[in-house]
Amino acid sequence: MEETLFSSQIKRPLADRLRPQSLEEVVGQNHIVGDDAPLGRMIKSGKITSFILWGPPGCGKTTIARLIAEYTNLYFEQISAVFSGVADLKRVFSYAQERCATQGKGTLLFVDEIHRFNKSQQDGFLPYVEDGTIILVGATTENPSFELNAALLSRCQVFVLNRLNADDFEELLKRAEKEMGKKLPVDDEARDFMKETADGDGRYILNLAENVWNYAQNGEVFDKENLLKVIRSRAPVYDKGRDGHYNLISAVHKSLRGSDVDAALYWVGRMITAGEDPKYILRRLTRFAVEDVSLAEPNAVTQAIACWETYERLGSPEGDLAIMQLTAYLATAPKSAAVYKAMHEAFALAKKTGSLMPPKNILNAPTKLMRDLGYHEGYEYDPDCEDGFSGANYFPDGMRRVKLYHPVDRGFEREIKKRVEYFDKLRIEKQKKRTLENK
Repeated sequence: MEETLFSSQIKRPLADRLRPQSLEEVVGQNHIVGDDAPLGRMIKSGKITSFILWGPPGCGKTTIARLIAEYTNLYFEQISAVFSGVADLKRVFSYAQERCATQGKGTLLFVDEIHRFNKSQQDGFLPYVEDGTIILVGATTENPSFELNAALLSRCQVFVLNRLNADDFEELLKRAEKEMGKKLPVDDEARDFMKETADGDGRYILNLAENVWNYAQNGEVFDKENLLKVIRSRAPVYDKGRDGHYNLISAVHKSLRGSDVDAALYWVGRMITAGEDPKYILRRLTRFAVEDVSLAEPNAVTQAIACWETYERLGSPEGDLAIMQLTAYLATAPKSAAVYKAMHEAFALAKKTGSLMPPKNILNAPTKLMRDLGYHEGYEYDPDCEDGFSGANYFPDGMRRVKLYHPVDRGFEREIKKRVEYFDKLRIEKQKKRTLENK
């Protein structure tokens, strides 16, 4: 009997054995679960409100949800949207109501892959979240803005989890080596390659490490070439709803970003032949057009929408050609993430300075009171100015000018860069002239 129990224990996957036992052990998410982080403070206070954990596979969503049960006196219930239906939800809600009525005890309901529930199923949560019968904790790999009902989303905070980076992976590998009692038999290059291959997924790198230990024999140390054999030998069967889905779309994205048209076509072909929803591929390609190509080739998003519409009209298999055409176009287009970076910088700046008003001179003055307050006074109409450019300040008064957009010297954005530099130079000249006139 003892031998059987021992055998079952050693067969537990490494990733499961290394699952964090406290929030402090969660890797890569200190911005969410740290002592001074919003979710960390909420959990430690014991005053839990409904929230959504949004992040890529293997970043710790389920682990964090499980740990929540240890920081609350709520009854912990867990379901997966993949395996649960309306009947399961009704059962959970019924028990939660009964528990609340007879014991005065609330229920914390963790729903894994909550985006898998359709809109009507999501609506079913509303009354129970609203009256406090359940505290809903949902986990999703998809953007909640697109996949969750607005009504449900308005009742939940959204916490964004990071994909794990190289330092996080190194910490996981060190924990794995401590658990196994021996060093991972790979050289430095192979170790770095493991981190690259994991692509932000902590569960993947631990499974890969376990396979390396299983394959290594007689003190063998794997180099990158041998590691590739291990990776290929354990390539999972594609499942469009789980890890295979994310691994392949990641391969598509990286191939496009690396301008490798042949690899991009291959990975898209893999996804289509495996039964992936073509609309999902088109959505990701369209996102790539505005995120990674952007203004380096402004026609990219037009091409994306045109190919999407073509597929909508033709369907498969004829419309598959439109997907492949778009893939080839994006792979060979010049790339720029300048607008993407500018967006995040603009969002960060807006959060810091969100209470500042625009300069009064650029505000309309439809009423006498607003005119008396100086609204629109001194406004210069740019098309009537010399050079069609006034050089006026459009940032809030008292706030220094901030450079957010840095166009690259590639594709059409090279021309945009010339325009930006021209206006920057002209703005300085206009400001100097205005300063001298004021003196």
